[in-house]
Amino acid sequence: MSEHAILILRHGQTEWSAAGKHTSHTDVPLTGVGERQAHAAGRTYAVLHGGTDPALVLCSPRARARDTARLAGIDVDETCDELAEWDYGEYEGITTEQIRRTVPDWTLWTDGAPEGEAPAQVAARADRVLERARTALNGGDVVLIGHGHFSRVLIARWLGLDAALGEGFRVDPASISVLGHDRGAPQLRHLNVPPT
Repeated sequence: MSEHAILILRHGQTEWSAAGKHTSHTDVPLTGVGERQAHAAGRTYAVLHGGTDPALVLCSPRARARDTARLAGIDVDETCDELAEWDYGEYEGITTEQIRRTVPDWTLWTDGAPEGEAPAQVAARADRVLERARTALNGGDVVLIGHGHFSRVLIARWLGLDAALGEGFRVDPASISVLGHDRGAPQLRHLNVPPT
């Protein structure tokens, strides 16, 4: 089994992420803080990856992810629509607190979003990304640059867990999480390593 790893980098802070607003397709730019976080994430990345060029670097098509990669000094091989954030549908641009004023028990992890994606759809998308990453791991590390909720689903699915259990993983802006194997079993090597 390959000793190479999958590194998942979440984009830096945006105004909407700082305010807790659900942000999928809206292309909100990085804040000044987010830009500094992305620069610092490059240093964290240098420590965590194997020291050689990665076999594959995929990035969400959203500018906040692409800008994070650029500022971190990570060359992207391909933008990948499947790395986009969970589609929040009617809940785009609003917070969980606002949603729960009309739907008190709502949770993205079990309910999904009206006119957006259901948890099973997001899990299937994550599985496709991970299958591609597994194939590339034989040639070196794989880097996935994307978003908060989708990154948490990637982690859950790597571990063979239901997508809803991604709720239990914290992934802060510009943090890096590392997935690998231990004696052939999927392993979470590092979770939510902050930019340094």
